[in-house]
Amino acid sequence: MIFLNSAVLFGLFAASIPIIIHLLNLRKLKKIEFSTLTFLKELQKNKIRKIKIKQWLLLALRVSIILLLVFAFARPTLEGIAIGGTTSAAKTSAVFIIDNTFSMSVVDGNGSYLNQAKETLKDLLNQLQEGDDAVLVLTSDTGNEKKLSNNLSDIHKQAENINISGKKGYLHNAVVKAAKILSGSNNFNKEIYILSDFQSTGLAEDQSFSDLSELLNDKIKMYTFNYSGKDVFNTGIDGLELNTQIFEKDKPVSFNLTVTNYSKETAGRLENGVVSLYINGERSAQQSVTLGAGESAVLDIEAAVKNAGYVDVFAELEDDEILMDNRHYVSFYVPEEIPAAIFTDIPGDAKFLELALTATNTENTLKISTRNITQLPSVNLSQFDVLIIAGTEKIPNFDALKSFVENGGGLFLMPGSGSSNLNFNNFLTSLNLPPSLGESGKADNPENIMSFQSTEFNHPVFQNIFSNNEKKGIESPEIYKYFRLNTGGKGISIIDLADDSPFLCEYKSGKGKIFVMASAPVLEWSSLPLKSIFAPLVNKAVFYLASKDAPKEDYIAGSEVNIKLSNLSLPQLRIIRPDKSEEFINIEGRTDNYVSYNNTDLTGNYTVYSGDKIADNFSINTYTGESEVEYVEPEEFESYLDKINFKGTFIAVGKNENPANIILQARFGSELWKLFLIIALILAFVEMAIARNAKKELVQVSA
Repeated sequence: MIFLNSAVLFGLFAASIPIIIHLLNLRKLKKIEFSTLTFLKELQKNKIRKIKIKQWLLLALRVSIILLLVFAFARPTLEGIAIGGTTSAAKTSAVFIIDNTFSMSVVDGNGSYLNQAKETLKDLLNQLQEGDDAVLVLTSDTGNEKKLSNNLSDIHKQAENINISGKKGYLHNAVVKAAKILSGSNNFNKEIYILSDFQSTGLAEDQSFSDLSELLNDKIKMYTFNYSGKDVFNTGIDGLELNTQIFEKDKPVSFNLTVTNYSKETAGRLENGVVSLYINGERSAQQSVTLGAGESAVLDIEAAVKNAGYVDVFAELEDDEILMDNRHYVSFYVPEEIPAAIFTDIPGDAKFLELALTATNTENTLKISTRNITQLPSVNLSQFDVLIIAGTEKIPNFDALKSFVENGGGLFLMPGSGSSNLNFNNFLTSLNLPPSLGESGKADNPENIMSFQSTEFNHPVFQNIFSNNEKKGIESPEIYKYFRLNTGGKGISIIDLADDSPFLCEYKSGKGKIFVMASAPVLEWSSLPLKSIFAPLVNKAVFYLASKDAPKEDYIAGSEVNIKLSNLSLPQLRIIRPDKSEEFINIEGRTDNYVSYNNTDLTGNYTVYSGDKIADNFSINTYTGESEVEYVEPEEFESYLDKINFKGTFIAVGKNENPANIILQARFGSELWKLFLIIALILAFVEMAIARNAKKELVQVSA
């Protein structure tokens, strides 16, 4: 026999109270001598002897009543024995772990794995009795606290509402959560039920397991229900990456799309599967792909973007047995307008720059303003996406420019017609850029002409400049004067001169980008402004410098996303989720630059509004490991239990077995508290009767 509420056994010390009272209240009878009544002496002794016996009997009864009451509250239980009538079945605490990851959407002859698990769950809940408690834990419930409840009808309702989730969950995490929940239960039967397809990638995030023997002790029983077994045909899109870095309306955008056939040989191969690309909900391109079991392919796919602003894109495969991994999402921003400013020492230095930008600005995307460089301190630079500075003689505020670039702005720096190597280098070093190695040539002097030697045509600034049938090439200008730039290991050279010094190079600074050109945009320094490459090169440079880096982080469902708050004046954000539902976040009074958002269980594109203005957007995709169709073998799961030092009883319930019978055979124990309470009540009535009779006799003897 064991006690389920053993802490109450400290109450056994209360049994000493009647003994102490008995010893303190022993009453001695007064001796009264009657010379003529000596014959009554023997009769009195007999009565006193009987009274003492009853008093000891009362003491025993009172001690027994206290002991029985304490034992009843301590919930004594007999293991492996069921006693009808006066006993009750030992109470049960059950944790039901339901795998609702998207691999459970597979359908076999009995329906989807998840629906089968839900039906099993209902049957298991029906096995519980009044007084039992339970809790439902989903593998997608990352971080959510759960508590046992005896409201079984509510758990039935929760079971009805279980749906497939895009979030990745691990059975090990759910087992740890179940163990912690059961550690707070005083019930005799503690049970964990795992209903899953036991996908290999869904067992645990890593193989470093802690010792759970204290939580998963010999009182725990674990039941597993495995619904896998069929050969699953599944293909998935693992990635959708942007190749394009400059986004313009009505210009093509290039993507790399990775497709994998996760099926085994027995499940088949993908024959001429169609992959479609959707831009803002409209199918814009498609390709076919053939893949054998276990094979992957990377497709290059391209489509034009018809609208400016935030663009939602997804690639989609034809249906197979697991649907959720057939789509992959990405989003990017096509600028509706790019505010840019040209700052010069000498007004004439901006002439060809203005012509180049206005001549190619057919969509009126570029908003150009020209100012004298002395106005720089009085201008709010945050209103611009790009700054073009031609001339370095009179720059009054290096810190403002540095901050502008580090916060994501684009800077195109070039000497002006009056720039010297000294002040040009002062400007470069103030931005933490390598100084030039000196100047070469003289203005308006054709004696020592320099020319282009090599060009990095794979750089984004040359995107869509050349037609597909034209061999890429640039007619070199005649360069009379230039500074010998030096990347210094901090940047990359885009165009090199014949003396191996860079003519155009790029640097990263904080969140922004910097272009540096070696020669002034005036005819006195070179003939570049007259060449056909000049206008498209300047135009593309501005678009590139204004562009934000394509999203490099592929968020998976359940990830935490940081939403940038800079330049947002309204106190509330509105988030439109993929299912068109809305969520609001109050940002009033926040001093940090980001707000964390983690309600990302749905896959798709999320749009963040500040009032009626789109402030941000991001994409949520599925975990690619969930697409795999490899499953844990029974011995592998038993090995896992050994690794976490599981000390309880493990029972794997087969598909053709009756769970109710197995559970009833394994569930044991009868609680005796009712029996102890009944005996205590009976003894209490006996004690009352004996005490009343003993009191009368004691009065008679004392009289």
